[in-house]
Amino acid sequence: MSRSYRKTPIMGFTTAESEKQDKRKANRAFRRKSRVAIASGKEPPFSIRCVSNIWSFAKDGKGYCHAETLAKYPDLMRK
Repeated sequence: MSRSYRKTPIMGFTTAESEKQDKRKANRAFRRKSRVAIASGKEPPFSIRCVSNIWSFAKDGKGYCHAETLAKYPDLMRK
């Protein structure tokens, strides 16, 4: 894997590596609220977005990197 490089310069906007922990918390909250709602006879939430706020996750999405940034920091294209 010594020659493994990214093909497209798309990266996250912040320094967070991933949103895995945020997604885990959101899914756990969704399942918990669903179980509680079903047990009490109410309508369960229909989406994860009803339970959690995706804007509070660690990473703020992805976007293309500028050529100047890639020229300055070539290690960004490493996997």
